Amino acid sequence: MRPVYARPLRAPLSGPRAYDLRVRPESIAALRRARDLIDRQYAEPVDLDAMAGAAGLSRHHFARSFRACFGETPGAYMSRRRVERAKDLLRSANLTVTEICLMVGFQSLGSFSSRFRELVGCSPTAYRDRQRVSAG
Repeated sequence: MRPVYARPLRAPLSGPRAYDLRVRPESIAALRRARDLIDRQYAEPVDLDAMAGAAGLSRHHFARSFRACFGETPGAYMSRRRVERAKDLLRSANLTVTEICLMVGFQSLGSFSSRFRELVGCSPTAYRDRQRVSAG
């Protein structure tokens, strides 16, 4: 039998709340400004420095605070917003998947399709086909 002191004191942190930061109210407002920047410019290449600048924080503090506040990294939030917009376009626009991919800010069809499948559970083409069938 192992002595009690040989066991780890706590499990490693993981998941969306891995950082146990106390985000101050004034920081929350700054983080919301950065999130609004992503929402407005999701189709453009917005880098971490620009997002951190919008929040008035260093890039590392911004990345940790954003995840603590919103439960996902800035990059994950941006790609999720892009996929949400792509879903709207797949339902309503008469555009190719490649055109939609580029319109929402992905640099390649492969990265778009992979991220779309990861978040939605099917390929963009399959999603469009299902929406057309359910619409009638």
